Amino acid sequence: MTPATATTPIDGPLPRAARWLALALQDWRATEGERWIYVGKTLIAAFCALWLAYRLGLDSPSTAMTTTIILALPSSGMVLEKSFYRLCGTLLGCTAALTLIGLFPQQPVLLFAGLALWVGLCTSGSALHRNAQSYVYVLAGYTACMIVLPAIEQPMQVFSLAVTRVAEVSLGIICSAAVSSVLLPRHQGTQVMRTVQARYGKFLTFCQDVLQQKLTPAQVELTHLQFAADVAALELGRSAALFEVTSKVSHVRAQNRKLHAFNATFMTALTTFYTFHRLFDRLQRDGETQVMQACAPLYAIVAEALQATPSQDSLDTMQRHLQTALGQARADIDGAAIAHAQRIDFDTVCELLERFARDMSRFHEVYFSLVHDTPLDVSTPQAYAPKTPPALVLASGARAGISLALLALGAYFLAWPYASTAMLMAAVFCALASSSPRPIMMIRQVLAGFLIAMPLSLVCVYFVLVHGDGFPMLVLSFAPFLAVGLYLMTNPAKLGVGLGVSTFITQMAPTNVMHVDGAAFLNTGMALIVGLMLAALVFAVLLPEHTMGHKDHIGRALWREALHACTAPARRVKHRFDNRVRDLLSQLNAAAGPAPGEATRAVVRQALTLLEIGHSVIELRELIATARPGATRHALQQCVDHIAGWLRTRSDTALQAALAATLQAGAVVRTAQTEADATGERSARLQTALADLHSIYTSLLDHMAPGAGDHHAA
Repeated sequence: MTPATATTPIDGPLPRAARWLALALQDWRATEGERWIYVGKTLIAAFCALWLAYRLGLDSPSTAMTTTIILALPSSGMVLEKSFYRLCGTLLGCTAALTLIGLFPQQPVLLFAGLALWVGLCTSGSALHRNAQSYVYVLAGYTACMIVLPAIEQPMQVFSLAVTRVAEVSLGIICSAAVSSVLLPRHQGTQVMRTVQARYGKFLTFCQDVLQQKLTPAQVELTHLQFAADVAALELGRSAALFEVTSKVSHVRAQNRKLHAFNATFMTALTTFYTFHRLFDRLQRDGETQVMQACAPLYAIVAEALQATPSQDSLDTMQRHLQTALGQARADIDGAAIAHAQRIDFDTVCELLERFARDMSRFHEVYFSLVHDTPLDVSTPQAYAPKTPPALVLASGARAGISLALLALGAYFLAWPYASTAMLMAAVFCALASSSPRPIMMIRQVLAGFLIAMPLSLVCVYFVLVHGDGFPMLVLSFAPFLAVGLYLMTNPAKLGVGLGVSTFITQMAPTNVMHVDGAAFLNTGMALIVGLMLAALVFAVLLPEHTMGHKDHIGRALWREALHACTAPARRVKHRFDNRVRDLLSQLNAAAGPAPGEATRAVVRQALTLLEIGHSVIELRELIATARPGATRHALQQCVDHIAGWLRTRSDTALQAALAATLQAGAVVRTAQTEADATGERSARLQTALADLHSIYTSLLDHMAPGAGDHHAA
């Protein structure tokens, strides 16, 4: 035996089996294991809350248990965030309930009117913000209902009901927060950094695919739609991470400004890239071979820099090479006999490529600083602030208020003792579903969960639980049935069904003194199901077209935001415009579902066109603000004013006026450029203005009939 063979380990069957088992467990832990850990942690939190509620003698232990189900979220940051806002909403709702009962004691009609107004206002607030804070408004609305309705006949009990409600909810919050933060925690801060890395890689891949012409126009549009949703998702994750207090996520809290900057620089780079890509496609369609030949080396430099994972050095090198190639390309174009319109196209491509190189360099700089925790000079953070079109906000509030008033009056005059339960369930889901892009589908899923849970609850309570004794047997009786709903909640496509199963089963948890009543069980189950049906009916009948993310409302809101870019005060208008357009696209993406249709894609095309116009107008406004009084400033201001007039009226006359003003501004800027120093800063700024005017003109022509104008005239 040689020394070499003597030291070589023998790979026997046991080591191979051990390695296979380790890999299998690792794979299970990352996939199916995550789901079962979630189920196990939620069960522990639910039964801890139930046991403590029994020990404290609370009137409705099931409320504490249900709270843990509602707060069952993937990461500890999300749980803590939702817990905080749930507590705030509960306190606010209880305060409103005490106020209403104090103002209208034993006056049910006035009380219902006041309650309907309160719920309508809260639902409007929830629809307006559409972020984690919106949960405060939802809770404040339906918590008031939960306190007021049982207290109509006994107003003296309202304070006791409010205190009990706060105690039960607080108990569920404490259990959920403790279990999610201590038992195998999944930190939101870690997820945020993974999202940042995934977004950066996805954007690079998108740029590479577009430059290599691997994507169809439809795929490009849908990718922009998904990117808008990604921007909103990162902001939600960032806000949740701020609620975590462990050292592992201090990185996210300390770099809060950088996360804002990451979103802002990403949106800027994406918009510039889209504008360049759109112009390049036009040149290909028009067959401008000389311009394409001159631009080909520039195009290749950018494409090559994005092929591999770029570094700051490689991006700086790209900018240097690009500047050198631009000089050579301009010399080639100057020596060629090409039309003036083609020269404008060439200059615009050059300007957009330089702008994209700068934007990409800044985006990478922010990304690198985030991932590697290096110092970065970031200005005052400009947070991503989601907003909803006013028509949808008003419709959500009106729908919730009107439906609650009608349902409350119906429940009050019905002889069915459980009518108030049905009405309460309808009111709760009218408020919850108002922020959903597909409310009827959401309610249908929860309703399916209720229908599945009713026979399961019947078996659990009347065939299993009645044969047990003590809390351990109660846990063993409920856990398998509750686990079914929780496991369904781990599948995003079945989330509503799982939530329906889980919440229905927790509602059947016995009180401190167990009372088995088959008639009450059937009546309660029917009331919950009828309440959901009523909620679905409300959305089908009352303002059915006014739902979150509806394409018609999104389309109108996009035009308003483009107009705002032309007329609003210049301070932070660019950031606001980017935010609002991306947020509107995010709403559209949520409403469109997994397979957006042609109508949705048409709105996306409109959004991208308006985004292009808006960015160019903002650039012109920045130039106007710093320009000296004279013909150039006046012509650019006239151009902006006429574009604003077209965005306001959208008439053919206003469009023609905007086109004419853009042409006039282009002629004045070119005249000023010939008079300016060829190497001076003024000449460079005028060249940027020409590129923006050309982008505006070609975008405006997209809204005209074919053959209505020559898109090179600017």
